[in-house]
Amino acid sequence: MKNSTMIATRSWMQHSDRFFFKTLVQSINCMDTMTIRSRLLPRVATVLFALFCIVFTPISSYAAVFLYTFNTSGTLLEAGSSNESTSPYFWLNSGGKFLIKDGYGMTHQGPLASNDPTRLLYARMNPLDTGGGYYPQNTIRLITKSVWTNAEVSMGFKITKTNLTDTPNRDGYSGVFIMGRYIDQYNLYYVGVRHDGQAVIKKKINGTYYTLAEKQLFGTQSSYDKWNKPNLIPGLQWMQMRARFENLANGSVRITMYLDTTNTGTYSTIISTIDSGTGGAPLVGSGKIGIRTDFMDVQFENYRIQNW
Repeated sequence: MKNSTMIATRSWMQHSDRFFFKTLVQSINCMDTMTIRSRLLPRVATVLFALFCIVFTPISSYAAVFLYTFNTSGTLLEAGSSNESTSPYFWLNSGGKFLIKDGYGMTHQGPLASNDPTRLLYARMNPLDTGGGYYPQNTIRLITKSVWTNAEVSMGFKITKTNLTDTPNRDGYSGVFIMGRYIDQYNLYYVGVRHDGQAVIKKKINGTYYTLAEKQLFGTQSSYDKWNKPNLIPGLQWMQMRARFENLANGSVRITMYLDTTNTGTYSTIISTIDSGTGGAPLVGSGKIGIRTDFMDVQFENYRIQNW
């Protein structure tokens, strides 16, 4: 194996029923072998072998770790539902296209061609937020097909351009975020950094946003200006973001955001909060994980989710 954890690096274009069958066989073989060896090996060895099976089982068997390294080029098109997505791992809910190129995942970089079908579609559906359909990447929502409960999510990201689309929906609250406990577009948590430089943890219940925690991280809030200083998040440099969603014994949910601004592997805890019922009951059930970016061209690397 390439790394010491299970790696889901297969391109969605390479995915087939044969892979599902192979995964099923591997899972069955792993469990059968574990059952047989439990009769022959000491208990300690059996436990270690069981842990090996859990960690190294492929993602379609709901392993404890999911790592996507964007190693095979391709394009994922937006789909109306998760079931319609051509990827076995992801659903592009919004944003037109998600690209994999040169070892990175990315939004579309720059404007679409005037005759591009995606541009023509967005020119009809949402011209206001996409500059007449040329910038559908202004509204990226990339969501996993798998569901997670207590999970830690991390990703590398680099902002290559801020798109100064003339719309009231681009403002200081736009940014780059990790979504967690995603039930649907109206009910979820999200963690990230905004254009006005604030780190935030928010909860969305029945379409209404509630701020659970916030902290000025880059610049000062007064220095943000929609046109003259439209994005205080440092651009053209790699950073690593991590978010943790954790149920507590009293029925609340702890959400924590970490950031590595130097891309050296050294994370700092930025903000942490406990949701005890703000705006509605805490989202304690399983949900999907997602990436959201607003009005930016962004690249991504090493998208990782693990049970916590």
